[in-house]
Amino acid sequence: METIIKKTSENGAIKVASEILKRGGLVAFPTETVYGLGGDALRPDASMHIYKAKGRPSDNPLIVHIADKKDVYNLAENVSPKAEALMEAFWPGPMTLIFNKKEVVPKETTGGLNTVAIRMPSHPDAARLIRESGVYIAAPSANTSGRPSPSTAEHVIEDLDGKIDMILDGGPVGIGIESTIVDMTSEIPTICRPGFITKKMLESIIGEVEIDKALISPDKNLHPKAPGMKYTHYAPQGQLYIVESSVDERVVTEEVINKINSLVEEKSKEGFKVAVLTTKDKMSSYKCDNIILLGEKGDGTTVASRLYAALRECDAIQADYIYSEGFNRDDLGGAIMNRLIKSAGHKVILV
Repeated sequence: METIIKKTSENGAIKVASEILKRGGLVAFPTETVYGLGGDALRPDASMHIYKAKGRPSDNPLIVHIADKKDVYNLAENVSPKAEALMEAFWPGPMTLIFNKKEVVPKETTGGLNTVAIRMPSHPDAARLIRESGVYIAAPSANTSGRPSPSTAEHVIEDLDGKIDMILDGGPVGIGIESTIVDMTSEIPTICRPGFITKKMLESIIGEVEIDKALISPDKNLHPKAPGMKYTHYAPQGQLYIVESSVDERVVTEEVINKINSLVEEKSKEGFKVAVLTTKDKMSSYKCDNIILLGEKGDGTTVASRLYAALRECDAIQADYIYSEGFNRDDLGGAIMNRLIKSAGHKVILV
């Protein structure tokens, strides 16, 4: 298959993409979070093509993207006042809500579940594509399953060129990590995947919100409520380790720096290529030939926007071992650490 690649600013690009979606094809497109791989959410064959192109397990639900809040009522049952309050506060934006689904939504789209995940993206190109195509767009991230999510069209091309019909290039995305997922079918709304919309922000609108215990507990017998969270995600090709202080995980201590430098020296002497992920203020602390900048210390937005690109940079230099500092788990830092820990396969070294 030859993949069409067009910038969203090109005359007629959105129209071409819309026609592809209408006939059941697949289009990668930018959102404010990451690039999505879209197909018609109400066509079972389109959803199955998404799973095949990504190499994604078919029990991993797809998120349905809409362009108008009222579309929720066409797809979901039992939209509660709390859900409506969150929609009013954070849509369009990086928040996905889980509802009981209506029959019109095929189970191929929902991973076999009786629930449907819905979000309304704020990216103007995404909104325009949904409106012009006239379809609800089922879209996971536009990457090979398990790889770091794409924050640029170039990342999508690396993974999916020749596997899908079209890639719309809208430039780098803004946020850089996937949307917050909130299960609204629970008695108390539950965060199933942390993101840019934090627990504190949600609770400021609707009161008590829980976090899925499987996301924050080391107990491997706990299974996450969102089926997709049980799979390995965001992983670079090399072995990634997070090094944190056992005294205060929020601080990059001298012990953390010394441990990373010791590991770098050890693996380098063994002939491996090593990289270190760090923030701007600590770059000079590490004795490593491959320092990969994550952003500004204390500025979660810069770290989030750089995280997946940094992991792909590690792949580009063919790093065998990658060592990263940890981050404050408050607010957006919790979402960053969720992605980083899954990227590392839960390999955390405490010093």
